[in-house]
Amino acid sequence: MTRPIRYGMVGGGPDAFIGAVHRRAARLDGEWTLVAGAFSSDATRSRAHGASLGLDPSRAYGSWVAMLEGEAWLPADRRMEAVVIVTPNHLHFPIALGALEAGFDVVCDKPLTTTLADAEALVTRSRALDRVFCVTHNYTGYPMVKEARERVAAGDLGDVRRVVVEYTQGWLRTLLEAEGQKQATWRGDPERAGPSSALGDIGSHAHNLAGYVTGLAPTELFADLGTVVPGRALEDDGTVLLRYAGGARGLLTASQISTGERNHLRLRVYGSEGALDWLQERPDRLRLVAPSGVETILYDGVDGLSPRAAAHLRLPGGHPEGFIEAFANLYRNVARTLRTRRDGGGGGPFDDDFPTVEDGARGVHFIETAVASAAAGRWLDAGWSPP
Repeated sequence: MTRPIRYGMVGGGPDAFIGAVHRRAARLDGEWTLVAGAFSSDATRSRAHGASLGLDPSRAYGSWVAMLEGEAWLPADRRMEAVVIVTPNHLHFPIALGALEAGFDVVCDKPLTTTLADAEALVTRSRALDRVFCVTHNYTGYPMVKEARERVAAGDLGDVRRVVVEYTQGWLRTLLEAEGQKQATWRGDPERAGPSSALGDIGSHAHNLAGYVTGLAPTELFADLGTVVPGRALEDDGTVLLRYAGGARGLLTASQISTGERNHLRLRVYGSEGALDWLQERPDRLRLVAPSGVETILYDGVDGLSPRAAAHLRLPGGHPEGFIEAFANLYRNVARTLRTRRDGGGGGPFDDDFPTVEDGARGVHFIETAVASAAAGRWLDAGWSPP
């Protein structure tokens, strides 16, 4: 097999959830190898975690700045080629900008940044430096999401008229941050999470998913954001009304206080000639509905799926694929894009199918606009174009 892409990780220490997910996903196809890391803001903990992952002790760094500086001095055949960022939100911008300026490609967890100005700066610099930059909206990696995208693009639903996307969880129904729960603490802190909690954390995924499948971006929005649990600094529940070019309308719900819900991400798209329905907790199926009400259920691995969906399947039908595999599809596509740049060749037809820095900035614009709309109590222009 061709040589894996060497990467360093910032964040993802022993108490983190998403860092381990990224490492497993990157490792799944053998197309990435972890060679360096700064896993914690505590230098001792960072080095200890690097040792637990089997890293060369000299490359388990005490800080992300030290990692960028240390790797830059290594010979080209040893140094990392990309930086994976899995820190709290407020650190995404300085780390990503530092990585770009140091000559590294970037994979960054969402949201891209906490301000639109920072997000647009990353768009500008990544373009100027010609770096690959992926934002890990991993739900776009599911094969049946890709099938949904192809069905809409082919006109199977006719003109899109209504988009309903909901992402509801119940894990913050109590004030977990007051108990010192790490994930809740930083997500509820405006200094680290940014101006939003529910929208920034899960609503950004819902926004990205709807845009990926439909190809539509909202032109106007009206947001109602609320803090339901007393003592919480940021919103934990929100509803956003959307208007799209061409007359389509949308509804986006993001809630972290929906008692009993686990990871309920659902997208429904209604067109003039049909509808589709996808649920993340049953990701191997796509529900299609005809105007007559007749339902067709498509499953992973069945005959007749689009080439895009088929290219992202890993197992025969009936063998469920899930969260890690969706992440791994993004990592595989990024790796092949990087390898094509490095070694030449045409690459595959879907190697560029991953969320970009522009997609990340579009999500930050959505968050900022929704927060502003909720504060103003009115519809606001939601259009965004790359700088």
